[in-house]
Amino acid sequence: MRFGIPKETLYEEKRVALAPAGVDALVRAGHTVYIQSGAGEGSHFSDEEYRKTGAQIVYSAEEAFARAEVVVKVAPLSETEAEYLQDNQTLFSFLHLAIGKRKIIDQLLKKKITAIGYELIEEEDRLPVLHSMSEIAGQLSIQVAERYLESFSEGGRGILLGGITGVAPAAVVILGAGVVGVTAARAALGRGAQVIVIDKDLNRLRTIDLNFRKNVTTVVANPYTISRGVRFADVLIGAVLIKGEKAPHLVTESMVKEMKKGSVIVDVSIDQGGCIETSHITTQSNPVYRMHDVIHYCVPNMPAIVSRTASYGLNNASLKYIQDIAENGLSNALLGDLGLSKGVCTYNGYCCNESIAHTFNVEYRRLHIFSSN
Repeated sequence: MRFGIPKETLYEEKRVALAPAGVDALVRAGHTVYIQSGAGEGSHFSDEEYRKTGAQIVYSAEEAFARAEVVVKVAPLSETEAEYLQDNQTLFSFLHLAIGKRKIIDQLLKKKITAIGYELIEEEDRLPVLHSMSEIAGQLSIQVAERYLESFSEGGRGILLGGITGVAPAAVVILGAGVVGVTAARAALGRGAQVIVIDKDLNRLRTIDLNFRKNVTTVVANPYTISRGVRFADVLIGAVLIKGEKAPHLVTESMVKEMKKGSVIVDVSIDQGGCIETSHITTQSNPVYRMHDVIHYCVPNMPAIVSRTASYGLNNASLKYIQDIAENGLSNALLGDLGLSKGVCTYNGYCCNESIAHTFNVEYRRLHIFSSN
């Protein structure tokens, strides 16, 4: 099977879809990998490293797309990349179609692309590929917050996250008890902060109570408790995820107005639209803005800050699904792995994700696969 890995075009995206080790595994199994020159540079993987694995270096994204049966990416498709897609190709990527552009979904349907969203693949009630990026984002959210709490960083509150003897630590309020929330809680607790996690799922809160031995305060989410938590916070981490859907605005602008001057919001949910009403997308080079005297950090591709770690993590989590399709063919791989099939957003010219079909008012059909044997 032929695989294409283009260089990412999203502004300041430095990750690459497969590390040299992943390419090596595919080539050793007899498959052909075309990778665009420079695709790995942002993660410090040279063309020569890929060449040594047996990859074929190509010199444009258009060629990487054109030569492939399966295109493997990181960031959601741009309109230009959607034009490069060939009829009946398979696409692996973070898609985030719920907040994407209509032109993208139209191209996927028109060209009968099998579009598989990493963020939707399931395994035993987990999202294994997204999990690796969420672990990174959770840790980074606390690093980022710590930096912007400093007095000389965009006018932060001037608070040491862990406090000192006789001086209280910062209050870190985390909205959401999924992978991002738990990882952020662990990182904040390790720095000595006071940590509060708010979620509507009692079972998740019980797990946090057990794992952190009651060193983290857990609160059941409702408008009243969220409002109180937001007012109390020196740092507010937005870590809300509804699989395949736009994140709801659980924190309103009126709540943000009541936050402490110089407090910090890190909306990790921004890649799904954000869970805080005052959030809008920022970039790695211009990551923050102030609104109502609150510092907002809303970078959608946070893991790109540590692109090498993130590229290895993505490689490790996604490779088995890519190999499954390479060895067994698309139809058999989808038939044999229900969790992988749940990642399919478009197939054979129709939308097979009900939420996305509703968002774009296109026809929804359940995924029907027939064995290629």
